[in-house]
Amino acid sequence: MEQTELNHEGVERLPLKTYTEKAYLDYSMYVILDRALPHIGDGLKPVQRRIVYAMSELGLSAGSKHKKSARTVGDVLGKFHPHGDSACYEAMVLMAQEFSCRYPIIDGQGNWGSPDDPKSFAAMRYTESRLSPFARLLLQELGQGTVEWVPNFDGTLLEPALLPARVPNVLLNGTTGIAVGMATDIPPHNLREVVGAAVHLLGSPKATVEELCEHILGPDYPTEAEIITPRTEIAKIYQGGGGTLRMRARYIREGRDIIVTALPYQVSGARVLEQIAAQMRARKLPLVEDLRDESDHENPTRLVITPRSSRVDVEQLMAHLFATTDLERSYRVNMNVIGLDGRPRVRNLREMLAEWLQFRVTTVRRRLQHRLDKVLSRLHILEGLLIAYLNIDEVIAIIRNEDEPKPVLMRRFELSEQQAEAILELKLRHLAKLEEMKIRGEQEELAAERDRLEKILGSDRRLKTLIRKELQEDAEKYGDERRSPLVERSVARPLDETALISAEPITVILSEKGWIRAAKGHEVDAGGLNYRAGDRFLDSAVGRSNQQAVVLDSTGRVYSLPAHQLPSARGHGEPLTGRVNPPAGATFRAVMLGEADKRYLLASDAGYGFITLLGDLYVKNKAGKSVLTLPRNAAPLIPAELPEDAGLVAVATSDGRLLLFPVDDLPQMARGKGNKMIGISPAGLAAGEEYVKGMVVIPRRGSITIHAGKRHITLKGTDLEHYVAERGRRGRKLPRGFQKVDRLIGG
Repeated sequence: MEQTELNHEGVERLPLKTYTEKAYLDYSMYVILDRALPHIGDGLKPVQRRIVYAMSELGLSAGSKHKKSARTVGDVLGKFHPHGDSACYEAMVLMAQEFSCRYPIIDGQGNWGSPDDPKSFAAMRYTESRLSPFARLLLQELGQGTVEWVPNFDGTLLEPALLPARVPNVLLNGTTGIAVGMATDIPPHNLREVVGAAVHLLGSPKATVEELCEHILGPDYPTEAEIITPRTEIAKIYQGGGGTLRMRARYIREGRDIIVTALPYQVSGARVLEQIAAQMRARKLPLVEDLRDESDHENPTRLVITPRSSRVDVEQLMAHLFATTDLERSYRVNMNVIGLDGRPRVRNLREMLAEWLQFRVTTVRRRLQHRLDKVLSRLHILEGLLIAYLNIDEVIAIIRNEDEPKPVLMRRFELSEQQAEAILELKLRHLAKLEEMKIRGEQEELAAERDRLEKILGSDRRLKTLIRKELQEDAEKYGDERRSPLVERSVARPLDETALISAEPITVILSEKGWIRAAKGHEVDAGGLNYRAGDRFLDSAVGRSNQQAVVLDSTGRVYSLPAHQLPSARGHGEPLTGRVNPPAGATFRAVMLGEADKRYLLASDAGYGFITLLGDLYVKNKAGKSVLTLPRNAAPLIPAELPEDAGLVAVATSDGRLLLFPVDDLPQMARGKGNKMIGISPAGLAAGEEYVKGMVVIPRRGSITIHAGKRHITLKGTDLEHYVAERGRRGRKLPRGFQKVDRLIGG
């Protein structure tokens, strides 16, 4: 043992390292053994055990009147548990809340909280309480020599080290606790199922976890929500003593409305409605029109969700809500308890039940032995009393004449000290003639009880039969049907954001100054809308509200925005720079909209281009991504949409030349510069003398309308064939008067 150093005043001196290690270890062991973890015997933590015992000492049984909770808390703190009153009262509340405790141990009267806010219980000076009928299973055998008694914190009273639980409360009510370096999370179970498994293990000590799972189907929470974890995974949890469970709310249909009738364990209905409402405010849940909480005393859980229309797929909507709200939750299982050896350890289901049965066998054996000792003691006394009645005159004479009658009686009739004391304490009224008959009758009854007790204590089989019978009687009296149904379902996945948005036809409009907005419908005169002073129409695209709008800037970068989040066309819209971060000096050139597999021709005015899918242009970050590589001094053109029967690409230059070539001659790429579409002199491009003015993609037998100033001309048939050549050629000159091309329109 390490020697400690004393200073000149005789005070012990310790190195700080030694002191802190010991202090923290002592604290850790205290938290583990005397605060946070339950004991396998009665399934209670010390504070819970002391509350239950203090209430029994106050006479607060299930048949008594309720008394103020403050009285119980005061007794617990003053006699057994010198800690904070709020923590003690909260532990008491948890044992009384029907939505927190599967088999409540305390019967409360007053405001003990609600599922929406479990901590909304009234102060202990307002609430009243008594023990519930179920608490009898914990206390019934307390005064029968079944458990050890230990001094309380100040040594003035004795308290039970454990309560002699008649059922495996550690599994029935479960518990949660956080100690130092370890924790426990034991789910509650159904009494009948647990007793069935315990009885099976009692008769078949070598039973496996799989066999016990035929009786215990799974946890049974104090809620009617579904446990959706597959049975195989539940079996693995019981096999290893830990894992994860999932619970899902239950709902029914009433017309258009969806009615949630049961929520997962410890889930607040108000919290769920708040989570759904937050999605609605963020425009992420347009499928829901209205929310209501219609819960009352008759319907403790009744949350009403009204879809926007009868066409909404309810199963898909609920799957999304399960995945994104507390309508579906996971629960950790960690069956860590203090065993009969006083050490904490994670146990599997078989180990838990086997060790509890060991505790129960010991408890019942002690109870029977305690009763047998009392019976034998009473029979011994009755034997002495019978001798006294048969010699009553001589006994009276000895008592009247002797100064110390006890030793004389013991010598004369060969009595023990206990028998002689009982004779001397007899009252005169018990000297009647009938008393002898009563003694002989009591002797016969006690002798029969003695024989029965000795037979049970002498036979393990009889002892197990008694335990099994008592377990089955308790399960029949206090058990109930399973509340949490076991339904195997796959884990819910949230819907893609576009799947939640109604697909309404819209037109997205982009202005020259980079302001964007969306108008309902496709028949929109985008150029005729009102624009801010100095601004005007640049480009538009038609599609659906559940699609992504893609914007191209002057540097060849693209940005994508959810179309349903764009501002309404009733106003001027919003500047794109508030939603995306383009490079300095960049301007926006075009907007695209449609299905992800829609094809577009991206090109620069230098005459290079390629085909791309709109889905390849989607990007999540605000900075966008570079898609179109631009030669020096080049700028992007407005992308050309490819019709389903696209056959020819038409390209017109500022020099009045037009070239048509097969669309298949261009590659399909996700990004890049592309291939040469029309021949332009590099010198002319550098000097700004010649560049591409417009392009369009048309069907093989389509037509092109060329706009030049206020004039326009339509080319089709043989007139159009005149301009068809190989990709990369210079093209042919357009007719005089149409060489200054403004734009091309395909038909």
